[in-house]
Amino acid sequence: MSASVLFERRGNLALVTVNNPPVNALGQSVREGLLEAFRAAEADAQVEAVVLLCTGSTFMAGADIKEFGKPPQAPSLPEVVNAIEACAKPSVAVIHGSALGGGLEVALACHYRIARNDARVGLPEVKLGLLPGAGGTQRLPRLAGVAKALEMIVGGAPISATEAQRHGILDELFDGDLLAAGSAFAQRLLAEGRGVRRSGEQPVADAGEAAALLDAKRAEIHQRMPGLFSPLRCVAALEAAVQLPLAEGLERERELFRECLASPQRAALVHAFFAERQAGKVVGLAADTPTRAIASAAVIGGGTMGVGIALCFANAGIPVKLLEIDQTALERALQRARDTYAASVKRGSLSEADMARRLALLDGVTDYAALAEADVVVEAVFENLEVKRQVFERLDAVCKPGAILASNTSSLDLDAIAAFTARPQDVVGLHFFSPANVMRLLEVVRGAQTSDTVLATAMALGKRLKKVAVVVGVCDGFVGNRMVFQYGRESEFLLEEGATPEQVDGALRAFGMAMGPCAMRDLSGLDIGLAIRNRQRQSLPPQFPLPRVLDKLCEAGLLGQKSGAGFYRYPEGSRTPQPNPALAPLLEAASRERGIARRSLDDRYIVERCLFALVNEGAKILEEGIAQRASDIDLIYLNGYGFPAHRGGPMFHADQLGLDKVLARIREFHAEHGAWWQPAPLLERLAAEGRQFSDWEAGQ
Repeated sequence: MSASVLFERRGNLALVTVNNPPVNALGQSVREGLLEAFRAAEADAQVEAVVLLCTGSTFMAGADIKEFGKPPQAPSLPEVVNAIEACAKPSVAVIHGSALGGGLEVALACHYRIARNDARVGLPEVKLGLLPGAGGTQRLPRLAGVAKALEMIVGGAPISATEAQRHGILDELFDGDLLAAGSAFAQRLLAEGRGVRRSGEQPVADAGEAAALLDAKRAEIHQRMPGLFSPLRCVAALEAAVQLPLAEGLERERELFRECLASPQRAALVHAFFAERQAGKVVGLAADTPTRAIASAAVIGGGTMGVGIALCFANAGIPVKLLEIDQTALERALQRARDTYAASVKRGSLSEADMARRLALLDGVTDYAALAEADVVVEAVFENLEVKRQVFERLDAVCKPGAILASNTSSLDLDAIAAFTARPQDVVGLHFFSPANVMRLLEVVRGAQTSDTVLATAMALGKRLKKVAVVVGVCDGFVGNRMVFQYGRESEFLLEEGATPEQVDGALRAFGMAMGPCAMRDLSGLDIGLAIRNRQRQSLPPQFPLPRVLDKLCEAGLLGQKSGAGFYRYPEGSRTPQPNPALAPLLEAASRERGIARRSLDDRYIVERCLFALVNEGAKILEEGIAQRASDIDLIYLNGYGFPAHRGGPMFHADQLGLDKVLARIREFHAEHGAWWQPAPLLERLAAEGRQFSDWEAGQ
């Protein structure tokens, strides 16, 4: 028997216990052990039922990531799952923690399933560009129906044990000891004469509605997830469950699984998965670096960003004080917080009780003295260095020794901000993205004097706030905004050269971007973009011209959504962009001023101009040590800028295209458009050596 799976006969029950910490992943030793254990149970005449459970904090939480990308080892998970279901003695899966992916597929193969009240179950394979390949697409719709199976398999999100029981996935919920609950349930089965009940032999409950449900889901995928490969294969596999006997359905599932396995999208999504794990490993920071306790927090500034950050702390169960300049501004900020939570309650994503608990953690104040005992203070005031100076001098005077002083600045020099205090070692950047209580990305900015303990604490805090925390260095715009400046600049140059906002945005949305750059500018406000642009214009030499599009629009009072029109027109009460007839003469005027003859541009050219501007700047950022590794840049763009996950991020996408090909195009753009397109030395070096961005890491 495998060391990862323990077998014990206790009376008339076989106890099969998976012991593969930390998450009981379904590696080769576990698969082999399960197969041997169920065969042993079947061969033992004294065994009448099998109880399957796991040690530690969770049931089997999916595949073993150490096996990703390696040749498969026998036995395969489908072989194990089919053997469990075929067992002639009734089996009970006892679930605690999470039963995800292959773990849930094993549980579905057991004849009965019980779970602790706080357990979760799910089939998240679609998030890695795959589909459940060990019977999940065939057995789940037979238990829960096609509608619920579509939701769980195409969406990939786990559901609670309560919901799983309601939909027939679980038979019973319990509190307390796993072994006691599992043994009692198994003995009750035997006493009541209930024997084997195979999920695969049950009919699909809502088969009559299946065709309409499947068609509707396909239409939704085409509309909301254009270009994605695995979601449509998930639907096809569920269709097989409705139309085919189990054995043929399982064969079809494996065919579709192999198609997904070979898809480039799967490689990109797996890259994104590992990038998130890698980001927590900070170059030069020892794994055992001590962290400071964060039991209370404070936020300076009650605007949209400040309130969003305060809600992040409240959502994590951390008491937080929100400071504003006066009572009127404070009440406005607190009302914004109440309104945000009320909207969540209305949507059904938050209970009234949870809203009350979180609001109770939020305390509005107008006096800096109230922040004296805060463990971390986040400044989220206007993006002006003089304003930041005033805030940090006050914080330095009132905050206790050891308090972490964080700035949410998106572009200002963190080292200059730290110098406003007598404790620069305690200053760190925490750059949240708006809306802060929704967006997952957190750029953790490491200043020149930020201590290792403060940096480690900031990363741990990011995890506690359920953020994707990525360490970046100090420069104008850090990583995300520094790169997006290049992206936005090229989109505006394209408008001056002959493209329309509809064409630019359409080309990039077709590539997979969540939003086009013109619509994104309208959302954030063109005047804000112009203010940043004017600041940059003062320091740029003449060989780095800037487009005049924003100037023209702002001069005409077209500021974006807030003024009702910008690159697009927004009818009153609507955020849906409509063509703006006032734009064409402004674009033509900008073209004339720069001496450009407008021309027709194709979509591929538009995408390459915008994306390769990102890549070239990303290469410079890597070489400067602002980002630790290319996958960190990818993670920032996947979680903060709407880059399509199935493309893996801008640097991964460039690797897949081939850096030699990317460099060749950048050199062409350099010849056409001048200094902005000077190829990054790192890109030239890697391309010459036949290497990839993924081969490079800070300090090499």
